[in-house]
Amino acid sequence: HTIGARTGLERVTPLMYLEVDGGYAIFASKGGAPTNPDWFHNLLAHPDVSVEVGTATRPVRARVAEGEEREGIWDRQKSRYPNFASYETRTIRRIPVVILERV
Repeated sequence: HTIGARTGLERVTPLMYLEVDGGYAIFASKGGAPTNPDWFHNLLAHPDVSVEVGTATRPVRARVAEGEEREGIWDRQKSRYPNFASYETRTIRRIPVVILERV
């Protein structure tokens, strides 16, 4: 659940995730499109959101992973779901990896 950067309205976006220490990683791949998805911009504007996993809804704070942390998580996701590797070949942008940390 994000808050719209311009509208302030709640948005719900189903996404794949990868469990990481202290939370979840999500990927702004947009199928390899040349621009980041809208939900990514919403998280940058309003990083305190909630996430639904299974039947539980939890508050989280979003931050963009950088450096070795990003590379390790991105490599794990590509090895588990090879389509993510193909997304990377379709775009010149660096696909953001977002960490949703439990608060």
